[in-house]
Amino acid sequence: MHLQIGMLLFPQLTQLDLTGPFEVLSRLSDTKVLLLWKSLEAVTSDTGMSILPTTTLSECPQLDVVFVPGGPGQVPLMEDDEVLGFLRNQAREARYVTSVCTGSLVLAAAGLLEGRRAACHWMYRELLSELNVDVSNERYVIDGNRVTGGGVTSGIDFGLKLAAMLRGEAEAKQIQLQIEYNPAPPFDAGTPQVAGAELERAVRQRGAKLMAIRRAGVEQIKRSMG
Repeated sequence: MHLQIGMLLFPQLTQLDLTGPFEVLSRLSDTKVLLLWKSLEAVTSDTGMSILPTTTLSECPQLDVVFVPGGPGQVPLMEDDEVLGFLRNQAREARYVTSVCTGSLVLAAAGLLEGRRAACHWMYRELLSELNVDVSNERYVIDGNRVTGGGVTSGIDFGLKLAAMLRGEAEAKQIQLQIEYNPAPPFDAGTPQVAGAELERAVRQRGAKLMAIRRAGVEQIKRSMG
């Protein structure tokens, strides 16, 4: 069966949230991956990479998988009626509704994670939990047809798991070997638990401004939810 996967773009997204899963899912057999935004003009990531959409939201067909990445630009999306409406409409018929990193905050703002288990970047799990989501610290989480990944690099793990769910474990393993995904990081500092308190404090200080912006966005959503 032919699959259509739609991956949302937006200004100031974190490109690896998108491109990690894209690298995996675009290799699936008989599958088309659409890059979606309101127009076909280039979208610029939070680090300056330009990415071209392939399909507009208004012209997007019904998807088998709808995907939302994270990034600083996620905050305005939480109050963007066009984007939230698109996600809700697609979610009615999609086989899987998915996200990586703080994309789960957007799904939550759309009401698509209420009462569900979901993953998020470690710095923002507390915010997601305030939106009636059962937050997990796992690398990826499957709850029914909701599949969510943790922070940034978890998108590759997420993508491989979703690939197995869509086309079987054998094909997912072939893709893993194709991209030589065999991580061996030079430092053991990828989670707060192993990085230690001093390093965690430093990272939180670097992200304090963005945390305040995201906190304000979540508070606004909570007020709108009543």
